[in-house]
Amino acid sequence: MSIPSYIDGYGEVRRFSGAFAAPRESQRAGAQVRSIRPGETKCLASIRDAVMACNLKDGATISFHHHLRDGDDVLRAVMSEIAALGLRDIRVAASSLFPVHAPLVEHIRSGVVTRIVSSYITGPVAKAISAGELPTPAVLQTHGGRARAIEAGELHIDVAFVAAPAADIYGNLNGVEGKSACGVLGYPMVDARHADRVVAITDTLLDFPLSSIDIAQDLVDYVVRVDSIGDPAKIVSGTTRVTEDPTGLAIAAMAARVIEASGLLVDGFSFQTGAGGISLAVAKDIAVAMRDRHVIGSFAAGGVTEGIVSMFKQGLFRTLFDVQCFDLGAVASYREDKGHLAMSASLYANPASKGALVNQLDVMVLGAAEVDLNFNVNVTAVGGGAIIGGSGGHADTAAGAKLALVTTRIVAGGNPKIVDAVECVTTPGETIDVVVTEAGVAVNRQRADLRARLAAAGIPLVDIERLRDLAADQAEATVRRQVDPTARIVAVVEYRDGTVIDVVRKRRNLPPGA
Repeated sequence: MSIPSYIDGYGEVRRFSGAFAAPRESQRAGAQVRSIRPGETKCLASIRDAVMACNLKDGATISFHHHLRDGDDVLRAVMSEIAALGLRDIRVAASSLFPVHAPLVEHIRSGVVTRIVSSYITGPVAKAISAGELPTPAVLQTHGGRARAIEAGELHIDVAFVAAPAADIYGNLNGVEGKSACGVLGYPMVDARHADRVVAITDTLLDFPLSSIDIAQDLVDYVVRVDSIGDPAKIVSGTTRVTEDPTGLAIAAMAARVIEASGLLVDGFSFQTGAGGISLAVAKDIAVAMRDRHVIGSFAAGGVTEGIVSMFKQGLFRTLFDVQCFDLGAVASYREDKGHLAMSASLYANPASKGALVNQLDVMVLGAAEVDLNFNVNVTAVGGGAIIGGSGGHADTAAGAKLALVTTRIVAGGNPKIVDAVECVTTPGETIDVVVTEAGVAVNRQRADLRARLAAAGIPLVDIERLRDLAADQAEATVRRQVDPTARIVAVVEYRDGTVIDVVRKRRNLPPGA
């Protein structure tokens, strides 16, 4: 039968030329997709083989994910092979970087890595960036902003390397099986869908198909089995442990009182705590209040902890939405409990999506390195340019929640935490409602309704200026290390919509090892 080259009402005709003659490459949301033919294996012998199979070039962007947190060994292993192959000018787009990623510093110094994009950076890599060792400014995004940028094509990923606790030979992945089980794989879900190539690196290769799948085979190009992807015991860090300090516990108890008085603690209540010992302690007091009031919440969300899991198991919440597990108790729950659901970083917090979960939060409990008189919060840089982390989901959840509540001491390490102006704005004050301290509770002047509720409930209210004065009186440091306004910009701080909310400048007079 004769087939014309053009058909009216249909368009140009691509003629059939054989069952397997179609191009191996196709386009998907800006990504170059490699099709897999029947009988073709995805399993490669080594990370080096995978890097070569992906045809990685100088100047490429590669991504990593932090579900193993300070126990991750995949970034180190991949970067070692990339350096050995002589590649240079690589952009590392890691969802977060921890002290375990210290080997990245040598790759910065050698020119292998020249650009970094992340939502949170701490440890030696942060120090190197603060000291100006990275030749271009690091880009600090929010978790939701990172997902938005990837989906919008602003952050194009050539190869996503996914640390997979369990994989099968066709590329189905999960985080609940294997010796390195870390729970939900929420951060690489977005990368896997939009990267040109996806390489799963696993230390547990199981028979096809996996019975539980976080990232499915149609998104994965190659699978590499290694001896170890890391140490899941190091998922728990200092910022994900509940405080035992009496002052911190008193602040947490007051925060719970504020939540009770807000009028939001009713059936259907939704809740999240951020990283930070005090904010995590609030959950214990809220659990007591929910039991006393016979409140059944709709969901708790975020990076889930064993404390939140306990509330779920007690029937205080119907559902858990989890983007990453903060401890092994949460890992076990995700493996075993119906109603403990995975969510991608995009579903969690992407402001450009059709419905980020943060928009359904009633209460978000946050920490802070600094808060200023306009309620701006800093969790990014202190001490004249020392990078200490970054937003993560801080700015995302503050924007979405009905009540964004910051818990903090007024002084820590001899330094005031309530200041005239924060050194670096991470989360804008217009999205922060309340600051709870050991010296009283300050309410954003935009929330006169909330202030009236709290006053009627007998909450000890103070003006933010009073907290600033008390902090200054108690602080041991007489002079804050000032930012040099003429110094080179070492990091750009993006808000969740991709606009630049602040910058970090090179820290001057940085002593060795500081």
